[in-house]
Amino acid sequence: MTGTGRGKPTVAKGGQGGRGAKPGSHRKGASIGSGGQGKQQLEGKKPTPKAELRKGHPKARAAAAAVKRAESGAPAGRGRSTVPRSPGAPPSRGLPKASGIARKASPDAPETVSGRNPVVESLRAKVPATALYVALGNDQDERMTEAISVAGQAGIPILEMSRAQMDKMTGGIVHQGIALQVPPYSYLHPDDLLAKALASAQPLLVALDGVTDPRNLGAVVRSAAAFGAQGVLVPERRSAGMTAAAWRTSAGAAARMPVARCTNLARTLTAYKQAGLFTVGLAASGAVSIDDLEVATSPLVVVVGSEGDGLGRLVEQTCDLTVSIPMSELTESLNAGIAAAVTLAEVARRRRAG
Repeated sequence: MTGTGRGKPTVAKGGQGGRGAKPGSHRKGASIGSGGQGKQQLEGKKPTPKAELRKGHPKARAAAAAVKRAESGAPAGRGRSTVPRSPGAPPSRGLPKASGIARKASPDAPETVSGRNPVVESLRAKVPATALYVALGNDQDERMTEAISVAGQAGIPILEMSRAQMDKMTGGIVHQGIALQVPPYSYLHPDDLLAKALASAQPLLVALDGVTDPRNLGAVVRSAAAFGAQGVLVPERRSAGMTAAAWRTSAGAAARMPVARCTNLARTLTAYKQAGLFTVGLAASGAVSIDDLEVATSPLVVVVGSEGDGLGRLVEQTCDLTVSIPMSELTESLNAGIAAAVTLAEVARRRRAG
């Protein structure tokens, strides 16, 4: 019982507290009524994120390690495959969850091809690839099935990642749940390209000056392979490189047609001239028409400029001869791919005629 004398009230052992004391403040256990304060506890918690999405979780660390192995070309780690494998494809080593890769930062960095059509076209063209990325929960269609099948048969690792991770990897480009990682192209040294040409009975090379569209480069590579050239030369700066787009446009010719890259095109062409090759530059105001190209049967380098600017001043001065392609008044110029094809076809015709 409580005291009633002066001073602070005392609480008897096991009592409810005196006047002014909060009900239940000295009791252990549940209080009577909560006033709705426990309502949220009955609503439950949100779904637990997947292990690979939880920062610091062992599976998240394993996923990051799998991506690093893919970027370095190392074999994929073990895992449980959830992507169907086509009949006859080699056994899968599993599909580790990937946490993202770096975007292409320089011409010598890996490239990411995004979207179902570009990925399928790249795989059909046998574009070299280090990994095929597939988003979790992706809708399967014929293109997706074909991409997975071709990648499996080619021995390309297939990695799974969330859509958020793929959005980050592709930099916001529409990817449709699939992306292909393409390694940097292995360029030939200009001296090795020259040696390859000189070893041929009819040396023929193509050099590009200021051609920045990779599709034009791919078209030139395809024409060079079709008309008997030994290789293509491009400068390092202000020029398209052998990207996946160039590979696709070449229709597989890039796999057998070497491409060399030089630091200074005019200086390299001078070295080629000293080695015995005749340099011919295509120009709208060329000194000679392609119909009168008598040097076509000589060891030759055909130099093609951009559609808008043509040949650079130093490169044009380096050429032994400038050649024009006759055209109707309805057409002002040809792009690099078509101009190279027309010229190489004329060179091949004259060489066949002897």
